[in-house]
Amino acid sequence: METAFTELVGTRYPIVQTGMGWVAGPRLVSAAAGAGALGILASATMTTEQLRSAVREVKSRTDAPFGVNLRADAGDAAERAQLIIDEGVRVASFALAPSRELIARLKDAGVVVIPSIGARRHAEKVAAWGADAVIVQGGEGGGHTGDVATTVLLPQVVDAVDIPVVAAGGFCDGRGLVAALAYGAAGIAMGTRFLLTSDSTVPESVKAEYLRATVKDVMVTTAVDGLPHRMLRSELVESLERAGRARALLRAVRHASGFRRISGLTWSRMVREGLAMKHGKDLSWSQVLLAANTPMLLKASMVEGRTDLGVMASGQVAGVIEDLPSCAELVSRVMAEAQQALEALHAFRTLPPAG
Repeated sequence: METAFTELVGTRYPIVQTGMGWVAGPRLVSAAAGAGALGILASATMTTEQLRSAVREVKSRTDAPFGVNLRADAGDAAERAQLIIDEGVRVASFALAPSRELIARLKDAGVVVIPSIGARRHAEKVAAWGADAVIVQGGEGGGHTGDVATTVLLPQVVDAVDIPVVAAGGFCDGRGLVAALAYGAAGIAMGTRFLLTSDSTVPESVKAEYLRATVKDVMVTTAVDGLPHRMLRSELVESLERAGRARALLRAVRHASGFRRISGLTWSRMVREGLAMKHGKDLSWSQVLLAANTPMLLKASMVEGRTDLGVMASGQVAGVIEDLPSCAELVSRVMAEAQQALEALHAFRTLPPAG
């Protein structure tokens, strides 16, 4: 299936595997890319040398194009961008809008720049700055998310920009792909659906938690880091929701202390990073500390399997996913379902106007 997006990035199919921290590593990314989708490495939880190693591992596993997700607000964003350029990575994606200068630098080197956005005005801004495409995440998406549904946000953005738009938030099958195309998108991006594959390195016990979840078990909370964060309901999340300010601060300090030992960051650096993640929000000190070490709360679950100590970011689609196919099986299934949906639509005939 060829769309403006597949022509832009060189993939066989208009499907993106999103850059999920601790999840989108070389194994998952190379499997998604090899299946014909655009796999995206999550670099925020890697050092620059770990990122270089991960990029080279993906390249050793597949010749298909892939991307790297960067934090535009990271202190070493420019260094990581140069790494992408030096290693010949096809796509740079961003969770926050990169600067006009960073976009220009990447584009001048032949890298395709695709920011993720959650509002029409953000899409207009990055398009004006030269972004090649945008991923539009509606409120159904996992992780930090907005409150506007994909079905409302997507057509707004499609109408506002003249670059390829990829729809994210609520997609897991071929029917969703066809629906997104009908809205004017050039493809779909899926996170939770790729997390729940046999190629994902997430512990099997954690995958089982996702498979057990219903749509009502996926919630949005601000208790973790002060920002709206969609994740699976768990005892830890509910305890954070119930905690008073003193208990929340104590818990945050304990989590932050563990993160500091592992990461090597100083307390002042951690607080600065937490404050940088506020984005104008009125966060308490416990939320500032949790914002700085949210990656470690994710790591506890996604890497170590400790769902009692960590959180599980999740899109609402977790409530309708029931199996763990390989990436190749998943992409093949999505495309077959899309073909069936298109054929079913062709069966409809437009009736002449009455009268």
